[in-house]
Amino acid sequence: MEMRYQLPPEPNHKKTSKPYKKPDAIRELERLYMANHRKRYPSIPEYARSCKKYRDDSSNSLTKSIIDFLNMSGHLAERINTCGRYVDQSQTFTDVLGKTRTIGTGQWLPTSGIKGSSDISATIYGRSVKIEVKQKDKQSEDQKRYQQRIEAAGGIYLIIRNFTEFYEWYNANFAVATEPQKNNQCIDNQYMKNESDQ
Repeated sequence: MEMRYQLPPEPNHKKTSKPYKKPDAIRELERLYMANHRKRYPSIPEYARSCKKYRDDSSNSLTKSIIDFLNMSGHLAERINTCGRYVDQSQTFTDVLGKTRTIGTGQWLPTSGIKGSSDISATIYGRSVKIEVKQKDKQSEDQKRYQQRIEAAGGIYLIIRNFTEFYEWYNANFAVATEPQKNNQCIDNQYMKNESDQ
């Protein structure tokens, strides 16, 4: 009788990550993008439009989502580069044997900005808002000192870990009603009055 051997299964060393579940706040951002796209390009037919996909599961994607949301909402937001500048001082040449060699190294030059600056600088309804995006890491000492300086100067400093957290903060502090319930209700920072009240 012939013996058959079965090899053991190969071990799976790759980490399996959970699939990304898009939160409702990101879906609202995508709806805002589509409304903004329709306003900017009214002549494009609906079937030809494609929605930009947003995520908030990495620092870069979260930063991009916050900046786009603020700019599409009529505010001003920009990313602040605090990593400095890399200067490459290496040289590449071909030796007498025909091999390509590289000698020398590069060097990082420090940023000309303030140490500990936030990732996003924004102006929302005239208020200066600095946003630090933190996914897993913690604030450095320079960032804590920067936060103290911003708050002492009357600005707003936020530490944001996901887009839902930012979206809820924005709605709690800056969202305005769209339909007046009374004639003297403050809408979009202006008072609405009927002609008969004047």
